[in-house]
Amino acid sequence: MKSLVFFSFFLLLAVRPEAGFAQQSQQKLRVLVLTDIENEPDDAQSLVRFLTYVNQWDVEGLVATTSVHQQNRVAPQRIRRIVEAYGKVRNNLLLHEKGYPETAHLLSVVKAAIPKYGMDAVGPGNDSEGSEHIIAVVDKPDDRPVWIPIWGGANCLAQALWKVRQTRTPEAVDKFVAKLRVYAISDQDDSGPWLRRTFPQLFYIVSPGFHDKGGYEHSTWRGISGDVFPYAPGFAGSDSNLVNNAWLDTHIRKNHGPLGAEHPHTEYIMEGDTPSFFGLIMNGLSDPEHPNYGSWGGRYELYTPRTRKWFLEPETRPIWTDVEDQVQGTNGGWYESNKATIWRWRQAYQNDFAARIDWTVKSYREANHPPVVKLAHANELRAKSGQNVTLSGAGSSDPDGNELSYEWIYYPEVGSYSGSRLPVLTNRQQAVATLVAPRVQKPETMHFILAVTDKGTPALTRYQRVILTVFP
Repeated sequence: MKSLVFFSFFLLLAVRPEAGFAQQSQQKLRVLVLTDIENEPDDAQSLVRFLTYVNQWDVEGLVATTSVHQQNRVAPQRIRRIVEAYGKVRNNLLLHEKGYPETAHLLSVVKAAIPKYGMDAVGPGNDSEGSEHIIAVVDKPDDRPVWIPIWGGANCLAQALWKVRQTRTPEAVDKFVAKLRVYAISDQDDSGPWLRRTFPQLFYIVSPGFHDKGGYEHSTWRGISGDVFPYAPGFAGSDSNLVNNAWLDTHIRKNHGPLGAEHPHTEYIMEGDTPSFFGLIMNGLSDPEHPNYGSWGGRYELYTPRTRKWFLEPETRPIWTDVEDQVQGTNGGWYESNKATIWRWRQAYQNDFAARIDWTVKSYREANHPPVVKLAHANELRAKSGQNVTLSGAGSSDPDGNELSYEWIYYPEVGSYSGSRLPVLTNRQQAVATLVAPRVQKPETMHFILAVTDKGTPALTRYQRVILTVFP
């Protein structure tokens, strides 16, 4: 059923869907993780969460690397240990959702990079099973891009691309690079800037943070569990009680089976690497090819970094990097922060993790499962200024029969509309909401997020995004 646009003279006209917007990919994403696991607890923490979502992706590699924090060793054995814990609960996970891969497959793609730091590991004689595996994965006869979350240093990827550039034609190199999608948790060695300078067409998301100077406190990914703002004393962005060790002990680690038990005690920041794959979770909010749309993993825009304060080294090309959203904090005040692009979703992503760890030990009837959000119209709509627009998620349902609550969220930072008059959503906490399209001088886009939350324990949220194009 299509939404209707109501003309002032009572003529009804169906809202026209726009072509080209894919709310959810019908294919699994290909994912290859690089991790400096064992440098501190957060990589192991992130890997535990990653494995609870592993049915959503085709995992092509789990590669142990170095970083500025761990320069002379790699720890593939820790990856294997956590994957083996996953193997003990896989059958139970399959009671809740299909597609969890065989443990043997995941173990087969655990690889090691060379145990050297940064650019010392790039060049002749520095091939490793990790770098060779990256080349083999990208070379597969598969048109899907390869998403590479980088939790530590990037030099294993740099060595793979160095070798490809040495052994192939420029056209073949361009074809290889075009298949890569990189999200680096800041530059944890000096190979990241080299990659971006050498392969300017490479899709690359990176927050500021310096491989030898510190400075991570300004990075978007810290919004996963950080909410202390030294330049705004007393302001609490999101609930820290959802990410502390007490919460994790209760909901993840203790009495939650062998996989939950592998989630170590937080020493610095909880799961600092998790934002790198949050945007790959198909929850209705994410559109991985559009980092500017926003997801549990934050929001990023294409900037020329030489204009940004926190980058140590000049960049020669635009990259996807930090951007700020204005979000209401737990104290009721509004705060504009790049980290808020993540912590605004904290209740939802923490509840979701707790539920999936429950899946590792509970029967289907004992656990909660996310709602299914369906729109009664297309994900892209058109309207003219002054027309009434109906937004409807009335087709949504819950597999456990739980009651649902609804919230329509206007996401002003994402669309092109920047008028001073914000849209007024009538019945914004109902399945069906309405608004009047604002006055515009040229076609403008507006993003609306439908968040549907069930009344189960823990309460789970799923989304749909509506992009409204308003014409004069």
